[in-house]
Amino acid sequence: MNIEEIRDYCLSKACASEAFPFDEDTMVFRVGDIATQRGKIFALCSLQRSDYILLKCDPERAVELRDRYPEEIEPGWHMNKRLWNGVFLTGPHLTDADIRTMIDHSYELVAASLPRRRREELGL
Repeated sequence: MNIEEIRDYCLSKACASEAFPFDEDTMVFRVGDIATQRGKIFALCSLQRSDYILLKCDPERAVELRDRYPEEIEPGWHMNKRLWNGVFLTGPHLTDADIRTMIDHSYELVAASLPRRRREELGL
């Protein structure tokens, strides 16, 4: 997958939005409040380093994925290493389906962490 496909896929998620809250290079995808862009982050990627994406992950699954794909998945750069994975999109072993599955997992994990009332308001 390339950066445009990643962007399109992330934005296809219900109540997902993108923003550049840190700088003009770091694209952040959130789930939650689209109008104010104050939702919770489920993915980040750099426009300059378009072969790499940060995704939230269940801690046990994060370790399992890093062990299974040591060349493509590492602890998330500048993030909580227990909860975030850095994924190299151009690795030889990961398929587009694998990457979409990891994005889905990240989105679902973060969406589930929204307050129940907020999830109900958003239809999640």
